Amino acid sequence: MRLPRTVRRLRAVIRRFAGDRQGVGAIEFAIVFPILVMLYVGAFEITVGLSVSSRATRSAAAVADLVTQQQSVTKSWLSDTPYIAAAMFTPMNTNGMTMKVTGITIDAAANPTVKWSWAQDNTRPYAANAAVTVPTDLKKASTFLVRTELTVPYQLFLFAPYLLPNNSTITISRTYYYRQRQGDSVTCSDC
Repeated sequence: MRLPRTVRRLRAVIRRFAGDRQGVGAIEFAIVFPILVMLYVGAFEITVGLSVSSRATRSAAAVADLVTQQQSVTKSWLSDTPYIAAAMFTPMNTNGMTMKVTGITIDAAANPTVKWSWAQDNTRPYAANAAVTVPTDLKKASTFLVRTELTVPYQLFLFAPYLLPNNSTITISRTYYYRQRQGDSVTCSDC
């Protein structure tokens, strides 16, 4: 039995179409391209986030280091330390960065208490003589510690802005402890 001419043509076109491999690469590229873009943007976002995290660590450590090199500080002196920390973030944005510096006395019984504290808004974030928690390996009797707490918001640039609640901002916080370098303690007369 012979098929009608149109059916034979249709079969020939289907065979030719099924055997044609032109355009397969374009279809595969269209499938894989969005995944590659997400991976690239994600790697970029992670790299910048890790850089901000590293800078936050270095900034908190630098401020604590500078304070421990002094024998006495004032609110005026401490109010310049956020500028030092912000300089370490250049060229990144530090809007919303907050900092607290605390002098901690550890008595002969290894009990840590707040000697003085200062926050970036010139307030006293912790009450004097209040008990405070410090890492176990730093609880050495009759010593003095300076603790710097730095918090900086990190605004995500490109990746998944609608996946995180509210506004795609991650808060990066670092706390750093340093021992006193000169004398027995660092005093702050007006903190």
